[in-house]
Amino acid sequence: MRTTYRMRAGRFLGILAVGLILFGVAAIAWAVGLPDAVVGVFAVLGGLVALAGLWVLARPPVLLKLGEDRIEVRGLKTEWTDVTEVGRVATTHGEAIALRTKHKDGSILIPLRWLAPGRTEQLEQELRERLNTAHGYTIWDGTAGPADDRAE
Repeated sequence: MRTTYRMRAGRFLGILAVGLILFGVAAIAWAVGLPDAVVGVFAVLGGLVALAGLWVLARPPVLLKLGEDRIEVRGLKTEWTDVTEVGRVATTHGEAIALRTKHKDGSILIPLRWLAPGRTEQLEQELRERLNTAHGYTIWDGTAGPADDRAE
């Protein structure tokens, strides 16, 4: 099963705002009496930027994808068997989830401010479950195994 986590849409409100500002510049250029070509350029540019902003708000970029055998964070693909630890860390930009890997300098950071609201706990739980599955770990239920199952 593949799970996709997208960036928080609010991070991209600025794109829509720039489009609306360009519309405002077009209105001012029209009110001042600038040539229609200038007004048209600002109006068309503002419309395109505003539409792009609405598109990004409706469908924010993908932050990470969790697959059965690999994790993909912002295009960086890593096998689950290469991930050794998952945990929270403090960074200069706030808290992040760190995926430590077997590779030198292989920590992958997922800033929590980038995630959609309410998805942090779900992501952490799913990361731990998939990491445990990849390494063959199970949750101990407090019972002893069968008598013939001895540690080697």
